[in-house]
Amino acid sequence: MSPSLSRTPVYIICSPRPFVGKTLIARLLTEFLYLARGSVTAFDVNVKEPSLLDYLPRLTETAEIDHTFGKIQLMDRLIVHDGVAKVIDLGFHAFDEFFDTFAEIGFIKEAARRQIAPIVLFLADTDRNSARAYGTLQDIVPPRQLIAIDNEHVLLGEMPRAFAQGRVMRIRALPPFLKTYIDRLSFSFTGYLRSEPDASTELNQWIRRNYTAFRDLDQEMTQARV
Repeated sequence: MSPSLSRTPVYIICSPRPFVGKTLIARLLTEFLYLARGSVTAFDVNVKEPSLLDYLPRLTETAEIDHTFGKIQLMDRLIVHDGVAKVIDLGFHAFDEFFDTFAEIGFIKEAARRQIAPIVLFLADTDRNSARAYGTLQDIVPPRQLIAIDNEHVLLGEMPRAFAQGRVMRIRALPPFLKTYIDRLSFSFTGYLRSEPDASTELNQWIRRNYTAFRDLDQEMTQARV
């Protein structure tokens, strides 16, 4: 895909809370983008293991934002219109620091000027801290570019009102035995689709459904003005 014909997407997957499925979404999205585009660069900003780097070491780099040089280095990588999709798996510990810098440098305006399409995927949770953090993002990220992820494995029911009025993407819960299966470090979503062509299996359908949602989002954000 030529950089001159479309925007370069930058996906920021985040939550101020641990254990909400953030790295799972980052894995799914990174594998999809690599399959669809042939290239992707993922950045792991985490302190917990296993992290995105453990699952996708060939596609992932570590990034540190707890010092000025690290912040500048990461932002410089994200603002390049090179046609290579970027995915940031943002650890909960780095949420405030990242978005403080994001707002301070005017990332949204600079991205628009440089043909970059930032998309924030926020893992929703039921606690007040999540609602507060989401409200903060609503002040700095345009509505079309801020998407709340309804991870049924975490929410177990109706989407909290704080998130339901904006854009929502739903990730259906898998049975526990399948969740354990995909949590293995050696597991690949694309690899499973290639080795298990039976489209009637629950996991095959789950992966394809999520890949389709990511495809539609990627096409929308890179081909339209944001």
